[in-house]
Amino acid sequence: MIRKEIKKDFDMADCGIRNLLDRVGDKWSLMIIDMLSEGTLRYSELDHKIGSISQKMLTVTLKSLETDGLISRKVYPQVPPKVEYTLTPLGETLMPAINMLKKWALESTPAILEARNRMQLKE
Repeated sequence: MIRKEIKKDFDMADCGIRNLLDRVGDKWSLMIIDMLSEGTLRYSELDHKIGSISQKMLTVTLKSLETDGLISRKVYPQVPPKVEYTLTPLGETLMPAINMLKKWALESTPAILEARNRMQLKE
């Protein structure tokens, strides 16, 4: 009985969990959040640090993270415009999970690569 209640509470199809996991699990969001955990960055600094992201995708990702309240955006009224991004307190609550995921990835990469190699040999 308790298992069914837990399963129902965690049913990704029936709640916003899937939506949020899709957002933070996209290609760029976790990387941006992780970078901002080290401090405020300007748009150009994020663009330079990531390197392989288009300006459109960076803008879309930053807007999505801002919409979700994970980052804040500050525009300085100057020419050219200066825009800075900062992790919000809500965004900071993601850092323990991101750090655990990074640790797991580092520790698990050799086993995952080995499994991929075994699979390729079978094909």
